[in-house]
Amino acid sequence: MKKFAIVLVILAMAAPAFAVSSNVRISQVYGAGGNAGAVYNQDFVELFNASGFDVDISGWVIEYGSATGTWGSSATNYFVFPAGSWIAGCSYVLVATGPASATVGAPVPTTPDYVQLTGPNLSGSNGKVGLFTVLNPSTPCGSETPGTLVDKLAYGTATCAEGTATAALTATTGAVRGGGGTVDTDNNLADFALIASPVPHNRATPAQACAPVATETETFGAIKAIFR
Repeated sequence: MKKFAIVLVILAMAAPAFAVSSNVRISQVYGAGGNAGAVYNQDFVELFNASGFDVDISGWVIEYGSATGTWGSSATNYFVFPAGSWIAGCSYVLVATGPASATVGAPVPTTPDYVQLTGPNLSGSNGKVGLFTVLNPSTPCGSETPGTLVDKLAYGTATCAEGTATAALTATTGAVRGGGGTVDTDNNLADFALIASPVPHNRATPAQACAPVATETETFGAIKAIFR
């Protein structure tokens, strides 16, 4: 019983203040859809599943926040994945958000898996995008329901970055995670690069090479040492 209590204490002390999952993450964001000079007529957010297993994302939420604003300040600033949504192992899901301009920019070059014309309407320069397991409406950064944050990206002058925000987006560039979505150091600046005319992936895109191999965390190693 004492050993069990010690394990619980170690877990509580060693738990990192990071997102709840390191497998599903934001892998691309384009926010200038339909803006003057935009290459595409609609915003999009791409997710990547770096595990080798399908993940049920029913009810998960993509929330947008302005540079200094809250997450999901209104119903037009978040997208909820419908029941039955999933993302295959080492694969992608593509969500097109906001109205599609009829006059500026080409259509998103990859067919989106989900489209929500009401938003979120992302900033094409400075903003933040979060992925949550449940809705956190009008929630300041740092006040999210514990354990619900999966991943987040801040760009430009936006607050609430993982590490340091990546560079500001432009009408022609999007934020693209390295390695086809596999790079994840919990630092937006290190993990993302600005890419001109980014081409997103969808569920039909061939699976990316990723390593679905369980790793031994520092916490797990400490627990094993107790029972040796």
